[in-house]
Amino acid sequence: MNFDLRTLGPREAQVVLTLEAEKASVVTIERIREIADVAASAAMNLASRLAKKGWLERVTPGKYMLVPAEYGPERTGENNALALASTVLSPSYVGWWAAASFHSFTTQKPFTIHVAATRQAASREILGSDVHFVKVASSKFFGWEERELYGRRVTVSDGPKTVLDCVDRMDLSGGPAEVARIVWGARSVDPELLVDYAERLGSVATAQRLGFLCDIVGRPLEGPPRERLRALIPRSARVIVGRKDAQDGDIGYVREWGVLAHISKDALLSDVPRVRSFGMRAKKVT
Repeated sequence: MNFDLRTLGPREAQVVLTLEAEKASVVTIERIREIADVAASAAMNLASRLAKKGWLERVTPGKYMLVPAEYGPERTGENNALALASTVLSPSYVGWWAAASFHSFTTQKPFTIHVAATRQAASREILGSDVHFVKVASSKFFGWEERELYGRRVTVSDGPKTVLDCVDRMDLSGGPAEVARIVWGARSVDPELLVDYAERLGSVATAQRLGFLCDIVGRPLEGPPRERLRALIPRSARVIVGRKDAQDGDIGYVREWGVLAHISKDALLSDVPRVRSFGMRAKKVT
């Protein structure tokens, strides 16, 4: 006898088949109670049994994700932490480094998943991954999409917003060298849309870092997108990329973008596969 088969009793089948017909993804105890027409305690026991049999995955207390029949008759153990993480809070989306990995802008697979949300929530572990919720201002909460991964719906920042979020919060994206790799890897992102998002984000520092990184990784913004990005930056604006203090061998001051690059070019581009020189001039800050 194969004990890994996802067998169903009559009431369990009623719940699963109804949820399948509804094309449900996230399932609550209340919805299970309504379908089975049972008391809340019985609905909780029913959900627990379905979770043990591999039909539901627990997201938070009282909330589950359906593992549809298309996954086959056996408990495969193939879980999707990204999909689960993006369902804990609503609205929310998987962002930063995890999103960059999802979009294949980097080959790195971060152990921590950062989720953008409009309210704060406690960090938790989901399927072996640390999930941290980052409260962002409503003005920055845009640019997400629903995608499919292993048959699951994942709410994740779209391509241009992923790039901007990573440039905006390098601390959540693996640091400067990894963000440089992400900017280089985002070849599919439309430059016009990227600058549209930068204008909407309204962060001068992010615009400065974006222009600088695009130049140094060999994928510079050109023409109208470059002019629009430059228009976001006052001449007096200064922002640091890298360490707090300058050291010998650093790139130094990049006048066009007002960037103080406290990191060497070799270190910044250590994860970028190929870099061409576009004549970016930098002078040492003394």
